[in-house]
Amino acid sequence: MWSLWSLLLFQGLLPIVVISVQVLSKVGDSGLLVAECPPGFQVREAIWRSLWPSEELLATFFRGSLETLYHSRFLGRVQLYDNLSLELGPLRTGDSGNFSVLMVDTGGQTWTQTLHLKVYDAVPKPEVQVFTAATEEAQPLNTCQVFLSCWAPNISDITYSWRREGTMDFNGELRSLFSNGQVLSVSLGLGDKDVAFTCIASNPVSWDMTTVTPWESCHHEAASSGKASYKDVLLVVMPITLFLILAGLFGAWHHGLCSGKRKDACTDRALPETESAVA
Repeated sequence: MWSLWSLLLFQGLLPIVVISVQVLSKVGDSGLLVAECPPGFQVREAIWRSLWPSEELLATFFRGSLETLYHSRFLGRVQLYDNLSLELGPLRTGDSGNFSVLMVDTGGQTWTQTLHLKVYDAVPKPEVQVFTAATEEAQPLNTCQVFLSCWAPNISDITYSWRREGTMDFNGELRSLFSNGQVLSVSLGLGDKDVAFTCIASNPVSWDMTTVTPWESCHHEAASSGKASYKDVLLVVMPITLFLILAGLFGAWHHGLCSGKRKDACTDRALPETESAVA
């Protein structure tokens, strides 16, 4: 083991060749850091380390023995294989970072490989909302202008794309309002009642999608607007109608009171007023 620690201390004095590799994976999966060396390079010793965000010793190969019993944030999640590749997992969100493997051949020559591990969250099923534009006079009849908004919550490095189902080439038919493709503007006609659109949310290691049929929202919006207008009419017309009916009944009752059997009473009540006027 002394040889390994000496190698770590004095590696700056040795001729070292460095190559860099990027490894992508997602939370819950395993990330395989493959150790690669030039042809004919006979590995005698090897050291795997985490360089960032913290420098830790992860695994070693010394005198033909594989060793991974080191106290690090990957304790219990490290596997060193015979080909000196290192597997980490299951991965967590904070496992992204830089790693290195330093290898020494039988002649004392060294070879260093650095790897950047990037761990992404798995993309959840995106949410799609359909918004209908207000009807304008310039807009053709029996058409519906909709805006489709796609969103995958709490995820970074997301890209969005849209697909019109049953159509391979939809360039020119769909118009995105933002550069990342998150909002789509679509004009629908009567022939597009069954047309569906799919939002695909993805990052470098995973993807998911949601499909909607926007004409259903157009129909629902129209139906909802019709019901709302009908209720508004009832709220205004019914009180006025009721008032007119009651006023008519009261007028008829008052007219009957003065013209029927009680006509004399009305006349008698009017005579004193006449006599007083003559006097």
